[in-house]
Amino acid sequence: MTARFPARVAGLRGTSIFFALLALGTRSLLAQGLLCPSRQFEGQVEAGKSFRRPMDRSHDFVLESIASGWIVRVLPASGPRPMHDYAELATPPYRSPNPLLISTDFSFRAQDAIAWNPREFHFFTTGTQLATATRALEATEREPNHPSAGAALFPLLPQACTAELRITDARIAGGTADQAATAAMVASHFAQTAHTLETDATPTKLGRIVSLHFRVLFQGSKPASSH
Repeated sequence: MTARFPARVAGLRGTSIFFALLALGTRSLLAQGLLCPSRQFEGQVEAGKSFRRPMDRSHDFVLESIASGWIVRVLPASGPRPMHDYAELATPPYRSPNPLLISTDFSFRAQDAIAWNPREFHFFTTGTQLATATRALEATEREPNHPSAGAALFPLLPQACTAELRITDARIAGGTADQAATAAMVASHFAQTAHTLETDATPTKLGRIVSLHFRVLFQGSKPASSH
């Protein structure tokens, strides 16, 4: 019994060292942006205000206020803000209705915006991916009639990480317009999304999103390439 005890202790120490190195390696990869973050959090935001929360050591999740609602962004945790953010270029379609927009843009009424629920978005994690995607997008803007100009963007998309934003409660002034065809394709969970209607608001065609409660889940597990 006595002889086995030191061996057992040595084995436990070896196991502890293994898991410590594994954890250290994982933290290092996350810090470099080479792994997708795995976490979730909840938040709330009111019209005209933004929400920001760290995703990992390198990136922040941002629900940025815009005149028509909010836009989801993934920005560097520190340093200058890039021209395009990590989610913007990883979540097509571009310049059209997009899961990053929680807003009354593109003829979405307020009730349509919260009925697109949940919504999945994607994001890059490395500066190399972002730089390549930015060059490709700029190439398509210079040559809009030549889709091949931005061909370098498409091999990057499968490398992007995935996250889900779920609206858990909302307060809106509903729009009076008929539902647009583009909204009807994605906005199908209004009845299943907890919400409060402001009945004393002045009626408008698209309405207004007053506040949101939401949950964000970063799914992790899929590694992102550094190239």
